[in-house]
Amino acid sequence: MAGLFLASGVAHLVRPQFFEPLIPRALPKPRRIVEVSGVAELVCAAGLAAGAGWAGRASTVVLLGVWPGNLQMALDATARARKSGGQSRDIALAALAWARMPLQIPMIRAVRAQPDGGTSA
Repeated sequence: MAGLFLASGVAHLVRPQFFEPLIPRALPKPRRIVEVSGVAELVCAAGLAAGAGWAGRASTVVLLGVWPGNLQMALDATARARKSGGQSRDIALAALAWARMPLQIPMIRAVRAQPDGGTSA
């Protein structure tokens, strides 16, 4: 999981324009949100790699925080597929975006399994 957080955090900071459309439109300053989430992912990556006690909980919060962006991506992909008249590529991208939604669950379970990741009371 540390590697995934590292790669994602770097991508958020190097190519923020890719992630900006994923920010729900009701939220202000999408670039700032992308940058903050990228830094948060890098901090979590370092914490997970070091086995820090706070890292599992912090990573859970980050994963829950980015879930609305995954939902926005799925909704936008579905709208594009409808708008295009159901082009195969657009349907496939929408299906992939929706399939990605439940993948957050095993990722959250993985980080919660870290030492003091939230599995203890």
